[in-house]
Amino acid sequence: MVAIKQTRIVIENVSPSVDHGRFAVKVVTGDQIEVGADIWKDGHEILKAAVLWRKVDNSEISAICGPRSVHRKQKWNETLLTTSFDKNDRWNGRFNVDSIGPWVYTIVAWTDLFASWRDEIEKKVAAGNIVKSELLEGLALIERVLATLKGKAKTELNNYFNAWRKANTDDECLSIARDKRLVEFMARHDPRFDAEYYDFELPLWVDRERARYGSWYELFPRSCGTDKKRSATFREAEKRLPQVAAMGFNVLYLPPIHPIGSTARKGKNNTSPAKDNDPGSPWAIGSSAGGHDAVHPDLGTIDDFDHYCATARQLGLEIALDFAVQCSPDHPWVKEHPQWFAHRPDGTIKYAENPPKKYQDIYPIDFETIDREGLYHGLLEILRFWISHGVKIFRVDNPHTKAHSFWEWLINEVHRQDPDVLFLAEAFTRPKRMRRLAKLGFTQSYSYFTWRNTRSELEEYATELFLSDVGHYLRPNFFTNTPDILHEILQKGGRPAFITRLVLAATLSPTYGIYSGFELCENQAVHEGSEEYLDSEKYEIRIRNWQQPGNIIDLVKIINQLRKKERALQLANNLRFLPVSNPQIIAYAKITPGSNEHIICVVNVDPHHLQEGFVTIPDELRQGAWAYNMRDLINYIVYRWEGPQGYVRLDPKAIPMHVFKIAAK
Repeated sequence: MVAIKQTRIVIENVSPSVDHGRFAVKVVTGDQIEVGADIWKDGHEILKAAVLWRKVDNSEISAICGPRSVHRKQKWNETLLTTSFDKNDRWNGRFNVDSIGPWVYTIVAWTDLFASWRDEIEKKVAAGNIVKSELLEGLALIERVLATLKGKAKTELNNYFNAWRKANTDDECLSIARDKRLVEFMARHDPRFDAEYYDFELPLWVDRERARYGSWYELFPRSCGTDKKRSATFREAEKRLPQVAAMGFNVLYLPPIHPIGSTARKGKNNTSPAKDNDPGSPWAIGSSAGGHDAVHPDLGTIDDFDHYCATARQLGLEIALDFAVQCSPDHPWVKEHPQWFAHRPDGTIKYAENPPKKYQDIYPIDFETIDREGLYHGLLEILRFWISHGVKIFRVDNPHTKAHSFWEWLINEVHRQDPDVLFLAEAFTRPKRMRRLAKLGFTQSYSYFTWRNTRSELEEYATELFLSDVGHYLRPNFFTNTPDILHEILQKGGRPAFITRLVLAATLSPTYGIYSGFELCENQAVHEGSEEYLDSEKYEIRIRNWQQPGNIIDLVKIINQLRKKERALQLANNLRFLPVSNPQIIAYAKITPGSNEHIICVVNVDPHHLQEGFVTIPDELRQGAWAYNMRDLINYIVYRWEGPQGYVRLDPKAIPMHVFKIAAK
């Protein structure tokens, strides 16, 4: 006969979790994890519940995701959960994580037998019932608990037990049962006779702070010289670093710095064939000078790269390096590992295409290769090489066109040795694919922000990213532009559009980025209807005048300074949209933890026309005050508002936004 297991305590709907624990919830060090669960039991007994959590060894990284039974004998940290029964048996609690890497948590619940007994007997006493039998039950319960104890604890409880047993009246027994010290003792030493654990340990991945908050700047080192006819070296490019740091950025992203192939090289504005002096696209990686683990000879040597990185670090800049899983026809791998590429029936290797676009200068990697193990480890070694040179952030090119299972394997393998490495997915693809990549381990993701320009679009998209369960695993990086994307609003909206898009990106998301030239308001497309830049830096060296009239460099500095100073702008889930009478104006609050001074942003999303309207400030943000100060952190003007609504007038020809700090007085 099969043994019958009786389970009376139910634990379900545990949060946070991603796909019921198949993937890890993402947080950063110092975060307080808010936990919830539905917990209940048949009958009327009183329950207790706790969240259990622990750090997992890095060697277990690949095993922490997916259904995993609770290891009850492990050493767990524990915090009690609380409930309000009018919330339909929902229990809540929190715990903190203090180091990067993998963690797990679970829930345990049990019947508080002593509290349940006291609750029952007090009701009977209040009703005037005789409780002699109930008191004997209480004494038996004390004796049962006593059998589980040792040492001082057993001696202490034994004193209560003997006093109770020797009591002459029911009132004396009740007095002992009500003793505050006994009640606290029984709670502290509850043996949890019927403890029920949630079915699984739920995984968490804890990153360093840069995973959530960062200001990114993208530049091509080869364009950091003074001669358009030749590439700048890393030593020359170092001269640009103080300017980038002065604008307040803390992550410097470099497109591929490797040797560039000459076969089928692309010329100016993606034309073919290239001219003799065309430098080619950095994404056509590999030549006789080396592959993914080499530095382009025109940029210098690996020592020059190391020096460049060291100089950047001294200025507060962390280098992010491009990781593009593709090769030029001249890449050493083409000869050394031909099995890693897809061949046509005529023996030629198939170049990359995204019809109608053709990339004859690039061979994609074939993830269906019979030498999958060799390919995987070859790509892993590339990352380990650059990690050994101090690179801890990688921007991954087009990961959605490669095998998803590869990314899960690769990121796990990297994190076994270097859990502080961050990965940004450059995946402008359909939402479910973007989300899957985030679940598989990508630290951050590019987003659709570039194509969300109206108030309704921005509110809907930001709500999805920051205020839903998506925020448990996907961290967007709001790039305003890229070498591939010059949106129509920037082409036609001019300088006002650059200002508003900068402010929206930098204040809606804790991580955002710009591609160099944005601060100069570069907005000329290759032709009408295209998002490609004219004279794209992907195919030629660009020398810029960084003091060009009309630039917004000073505003970039101010915005990045605010982001460093204001904690509210470094968080993701503290966003709250505010009602505005004009649909061309968007307003939102970024709540400051532990403070009554919150950030309020009001932006005119129409770069062509002056817009005015009334913004509603909720009572809780005003702390109930009728009159309050709205201090503009951009122009340092203090506005005195009265009542729940304030008037704004935003002229795109002047300053089309406010970034307020509200201080109720």
